[in-house]
Amino acid sequence: MTTKVNPAVQAILSGAAPRAAQLAAARGLLPLPQSDLLDVLIELRKSQDQEIAEAAETTLRAQKQEELLNAVRADELSPAALAYLASRQDLSRELHEAIAFCQQTPDEAIAELARSTRDGALLEIIAINQQRLIRAPEIIEAILQNPARTSEAERRARETRREFFEKERGARQIAEEMRARGLAAAAEFIEAAESLGPTQMADEGSLWLLATHIEVSDADVDDSWLPFEKIEEFIEETEAQRAAHVERLIAETQIEGEASPERISLIRRIMFMSVKDRVRLAMKGDREVRSILIRDPNKIVATAVIKNPRLTDHEVESIAAMRTVSEEVLRLIALNRTWARSYPIIHNLARNPRTPIPTAINILPRLYAKDLRALAQNRNVSETVRRQAMRLAQTRAGE
Repeated sequence: MTTKVNPAVQAILSGAAPRAAQLAAARGLLPLPQSDLLDVLIELRKSQDQEIAEAAETTLRAQKQEELLNAVRADELSPAALAYLASRQDLSRELHEAIAFCQQTPDEAIAELARSTRDGALLEIIAINQQRLIRAPEIIEAILQNPARTSEAERRARETRREFFEKERGARQIAEEMRARGLAAAAEFIEAAESLGPTQMADEGSLWLLATHIEVSDADVDDSWLPFEKIEEFIEETEAQRAAHVERLIAETQIEGEASPERISLIRRIMFMSVKDRVRLAMKGDREVRSILIRDPNKIVATAVIKNPRLTDHEVESIAAMRTVSEEVLRLIALNRTWARSYPIIHNLARNPRTPIPTAINILPRLYAKDLRALAQNRNVSETVRRQAMRLAQTRAGE
């Protein structure tokens, strides 16, 4: 889903624009800012319409590098546009340097640039950003495998790999480093976790990856709803069961088109944690972690996600429509007074076949008449809900 404000851009990116408008955009005839134009052209070059795709490719190739450079330096371009420019080997080193320096450039795009470039000086610039190398160790490997690397680029890459990925250090020492770097919430989690010890999680890179996804400190977590001393009573899954959960989540992620290598790696790392650690992570993790754990087959873990203080109304709206979420989660959403005042949320709950029938029935009187009529025809929900929706709709119509 695009977040572009320009309605013309929205229509083109979503495929709703008529062919004539798409062709005009592909030829660069629409008066769009550089950032919007690039996003539109990048999307249209993938069009099934050969004329549109070829026109978009031609227009992209005709973009002046000086204007592209200014847009990159001004942080005006989207990650998708930056990734595209990083893949262009015909661009100037100055432009590639700006892309490498830009924080919005996706890590995977930098890794690909490090693999494909034949410019040793550019590899040195990429190697300077140690924070990015720690976050995406595949960049380190790309630098070291590139025959064009300079001795300086190789030195920096090897030092980073040795310092952060090859030393055998305990989780507590790593947590101390996280705290020193301002990652207090992550340090708290690592120190308290039971399934992140040296034998369970020896890869320091995984610990640092996890640290980037923890945003809530212990002080901001309200765990009064669940006595943690009782968690030990919960039955842990077998390795085979956890592996099956991982494959299911990856499959769902692929269907949704979000199966990046980083997300798949994160899913594997999270789902092999203990139940107790997943509960803590659900309450402390960022949006990406929440989107994974809300699908956890353990309803206690999924419930912990909606106790996360950073959970937004927009996320709750999406969760209310999910058909792979625990019924208990949907019931608790409906009981939350703040969320129950949001019409999109209660509308999604009413339409969700996973919503417990008593919960859905209680929601129906708050729906608009047109939505009641639509729900009465919705074969995905239970017959009980459909009949009650029809009765309410008829009552309001005076039938």
